[in-house]
Amino acid sequence: MDYRKVAEEIYEKVGKKENLVSAAHCATRLRLVIADNSKCDSKAVEEIDGVKGVFFASGQLQIILGTGTVNKVYDEFLQVSGLSAATKADVKQAAAARQNIFRRAIKTLGDIFVPIIPAIVASGFLMGIMEALNFMVNNGFVSLDTNSSLFVFANLFSNVAYVFLPILIAYSAAKAFGGNPYLGAVIGMLMIHPDLQNAWTVATEGVHIKQSVWFGLYHIDLIGYQGHVIPVIIAVWVMCFIEKKLHKIVPEMFDLFVTPLVSVFVTGYLTYSIIGPVFVLVENGIIDGIQWLIALPFGIGSFIMGAFYAPTVVAGIHHMYTIIDVGQLAKYGLTYWLPLASAANLAQGAATLAVAVKTKNAKTKSMALPSAFSAFMGITEPAIFGVNLRFFKPFICGCVGGACGALFASITQLGASGTGVTGLFGILLCLKSPVQYVLMMAISIGVSFFLTWIFGYQEEAPQTQRAAAEKTTAEETPARKEASPSAELALYAPVQGKVIPRESIPDETFASGILGDGVGIEPEKGEVIAPFNGEISSLTDTRHAIGISGPGGMEVLIHVGVDTVKMKGDGFKLFAHEGEKVKAGQKLMEFDIQKIKKAGYSTTTAVLLANSDDYKSCNVIKTGAVKQMEKIISVEK
Repeated sequence: MDYRKVAEEIYEKVGKKENLVSAAHCATRLRLVIADNSKCDSKAVEEIDGVKGVFFASGQLQIILGTGTVNKVYDEFLQVSGLSAATKADVKQAAAARQNIFRRAIKTLGDIFVPIIPAIVASGFLMGIMEALNFMVNNGFVSLDTNSSLFVFANLFSNVAYVFLPILIAYSAAKAFGGNPYLGAVIGMLMIHPDLQNAWTVATEGVHIKQSVWFGLYHIDLIGYQGHVIPVIIAVWVMCFIEKKLHKIVPEMFDLFVTPLVSVFVTGYLTYSIIGPVFVLVENGIIDGIQWLIALPFGIGSFIMGAFYAPTVVAGIHHMYTIIDVGQLAKYGLTYWLPLASAANLAQGAATLAVAVKTKNAKTKSMALPSAFSAFMGITEPAIFGVNLRFFKPFICGCVGGACGALFASITQLGASGTGVTGLFGILLCLKSPVQYVLMMAISIGVSFFLTWIFGYQEEAPQTQRAAAEKTTAEETPARKEASPSAELALYAPVQGKVIPRESIPDETFASGILGDGVGIEPEKGEVIAPFNGEISSLTDTRHAIGISGPGGMEVLIHVGVDTVKMKGDGFKLFAHEGEKVKAGQKLMEFDIQKIKKAGYSTTTAVLLANSDDYKSCNVIKTGAVKQMEKIISVEK
């Protein structure tokens, strides 16, 4: 490959230097931030020899080139463009600055809520279970000692995340806004201080604590913010703004006590007197508007939202729905939004399952089947990006199925007692209405599967397949025919653990096969070894991914964890350098499994043959438990 030529062609198609802001690369992709998307011909970039895919994500133009190749193209690109080298953090910051305010807001909400979802899920599950047990005890279905320590403690545990939710949100928001998370937590504590009237009692007791503010200008109700989200986020944003300004102007010798004191006091007064009352009204208006939409006659609003939920996942804006769930839980005791999300997710899974059952293509089946089950568990990205959008019609059928399931959920007023989990396990949050939830699942899955089976996916005619195979055989060169019997290559496990299908890797880019065919490994031991004799072709500066080239021209990417680039190398240690010749079984990396999990990231390690399209076949021959250096993939030239 002529790396210089590839770099020059990319440079031309993206709009040259005047349209470039910065450039960086990771293990497989050239990451560019461009000034004007309309001046970039992404379709033409995708046609360049050596480019395996092009897409816009997080404000960046990401050009997939593969391990080894991306380093060389990047070096040439810097020379051609005249840009200086940038880190991925620099590119990420530049990209964020160029995103519109709506996209930045959605990303920020994701950064705030994703880390606290496990706490909300655990509490929501336990709430559903305890409510179901209380119902069965009160109606004589079961006999349990409700005074036992186990039952009493479980009741206490069940709602703890929701009682102290403002503190969780405030801590996470301060981290997202670049402030001190502990000061953020203090703001959260101020908003549910026990001297304030508990928000849950206002409906039954009325408001009984008032206070004049701003030198008697007006009075406010001293009510806590239990169950509220938007006022907490705005308050913490204000605190972080003040804190960062003070860090710049307060002398260092006074900064330690002046900045925290002023930040918390000023923010606290503004929150009680202005921010809280105003944004409670805003939040209530949003929740009431959503509820009005869901409650439209004959379920029309829910039908529409069920249809458009999956497209919002594609757009990456679905993280904002946590605000709706939490707001409805606070106001109504149930969230009517989560069943709509469940219907949409189950329907996309059913569409993928229909493709898996109907197809006779082994590769499509191996991709679709695990993706379908993943979607049934609430993780839809592999199904949507790897299968449904690829064939498109299944995606539309899934949207229709989701709309029908959401329609039923609305008509029956199906609600969930918590949030964070959809799909089959979502029933644990709907134990007050399990029959309705099961029927909603049946409708979503049934409609989507039926439509996809009949209209959404048509297998290529066998005659066409045979003709294509015969043509390929006829055009095969004698040299290739002679080489075939001995052309099998092998890839051995670089990590000890459990092998899972590529489609089940919890990252749509890996799962869809854009970066090559292969597997995921859920590691049991934090060590990566060389899967064959080869040469280190690339290493990321964050030490979480390794590219290695080997026998028969194989280019393998070993990517430890999902989104672990954000750990900036913490927990990773390399024992090899770029260009080094390595032997099979040689230690290449150590990584801290517990540290990755504690940081909130998946440890699933992608082992991908980046240039799998250059080979006749790439077959997974080992799944389940695997030890290092066990043969997991056979490759045929």
